[in-house]
Amino acid sequence: MAVIHTLLSNYLRWNYRRHMQLQPSPGIQSQFHSGKRCLLYIHVPFCESLCPFCSFHRVKLNHQLARRYFEALRQEIHFYHNAGFEFSDVYVGGGTPTVLPEQLTETLDLVRRLFEVNHISVETNPNHLHQELFDQLQRAGVNRLSVGVQSLEDSLLMEMERYQPYGSAGEILKRLKLTQGQFDTFNVDMIFNFPHQAMDSLIKGIELLKEIEVDQITLYPLMPAITTQKAMSKQIGMVEFEREPRMYKEIWETLKPEYQPDTAWSFARYPVAAIDEYIVDHDEYVGIGSGSFSYLDGVIYSNSFSINRYIELTKQARSGVMASHQLTLSEQVKYAFLLKLFGLSMNKAKMQRKFGDAYQRLLHKELKFFKWLGVIDETSDEYRLSQEGMYYWVMMMREFFIGVNNLRMQMGTQLGEKRLGRN
Repeated sequence: MAVIHTLLSNYLRWNYRRHMQLQPSPGIQSQFHSGKRCLLYIHVPFCESLCPFCSFHRVKLNHQLARRYFEALRQEIHFYHNAGFEFSDVYVGGGTPTVLPEQLTETLDLVRRLFEVNHISVETNPNHLHQELFDQLQRAGVNRLSVGVQSLEDSLLMEMERYQPYGSAGEILKRLKLTQGQFDTFNVDMIFNFPHQAMDSLIKGIELLKEIEVDQITLYPLMPAITTQKAMSKQIGMVEFEREPRMYKEIWETLKPEYQPDTAWSFARYPVAAIDEYIVDHDEYVGIGSGSFSYLDGVIYSNSFSINRYIELTKQARSGVMASHQLTLSEQVKYAFLLKLFGLSMNKAKMQRKFGDAYQRLLHKELKFFKWLGVIDETSDEYRLSQEGMYYWVMMMREFFIGVNNLRMQMGTQLGEKRLGRN
C-alpha cells in the first residue's frame, strides 16, 4: 500500500497543479439559473486569531472593514437574485462567520427573503458557543452549526496558537455540551496527523466527543498549502503523510458502531440525518465573498482575493468574480467521480443523465484500477467505496484540497494585483 500511496499522491499533486490554472474573467458566463436551484456558499474571511496551519483565505478581524464587507455580501446577494439565480441551501464558511453575529444574521435574513432556502449551515469557533449566539442563529433559520475544534489536547492547542483565543480542552468541552441539541445537526471539526500528535491523544479526543454524543464528527487530515507547510514547519513541525493510514484506521475503530460514515472523513451518530460537505451534496454552487469559488456548467470561478477590490466591485452592481477556468469534459467527469465517491457512492443513472455515455469511457481506467485494488464495489445501480477504499479517498481529497489551497496562494500572489486589475 505504501508504494501505491506514494505513486498516487505524486500523480494527484501533478494533476491538480496542471488543471488548477485560472485566467482573468469578466464574471460568471452561465445560464445555470434557468429553472435550476443550486447552493449558495458565503465566505467570511475574518478571524480573531490566525492559525499557522490554515491555508484558507482569511485576515485578522477589523470591525470597520468587516461591516463594510457584510454590506458588500448583501450587495452581491442582490446581484445574483436580479440575475435570476435560485438557491436551495446556504453554507457560510470562513474565516469565522460569527465574528459579527448581527451582520451575519442580517445577511441570512436577506437570503431567506429573496430565496426559498431549505438548509443553512454556519461555521464558528469554540469561544462563540453561547446561548445568545444560538438564539440569533436559530431566528435566522440556521439548521446546522459546525465548530472548528481541531484538537482536544492542550499542548497541541498551544502549538496551534488556539489555546489563548479559544480556550483549553476542558473549556471547549463545556461549550460543546451546551451546544449539543441546539440545532438539527451539530458538527465538530477535528484534524488528525499534526506533527506532534500522538495516537492516544487523537483517540482520547474522539472518545470525549462520543461521550457528549455530538451529532457529527468530521476528521480532516492536515492539508496545508506548500507555502503554509514551509512556515508551519518552523512552529509545529513537518507533516508526515506516512502516518495517515494508521491514524485513519484507528479513527474508524474508535467511532464505530455508534457513528457511521456519511463521507470518507465525516461520521454521523445514527440515526441523525447529517448534512454533508456542500461540494458533495451539490453538483454546482455559487460562491460569494472575497476569495470564494463557484462551479457552474463545468467552469470554476474565483472571486477577488482583495477585500477592498471585492467591496468596490459590489458597489458597481457586479459579482466579485475575477478569474475562471473551463474544465474539459474529461476533467468534469473526473471531478464528479472524485466528489461522488467521497460521498461514498456514485449513481450510474445520474452520471449517465449528466454526461451521457462519455462518463464510462472517460473513467474506464480509473474504475478498472480501483476495482482491481478492492477500493470500489460495483452493483447494477452504482459504484460504492468499500471500507478498505475509504482511506484512498481521504488521501485523494487531501491532495485535491492541497491543490485548492495552493490555488488560493496563487490567486493571492502569483496572479498579482495588476494582472487582475486590483487596487
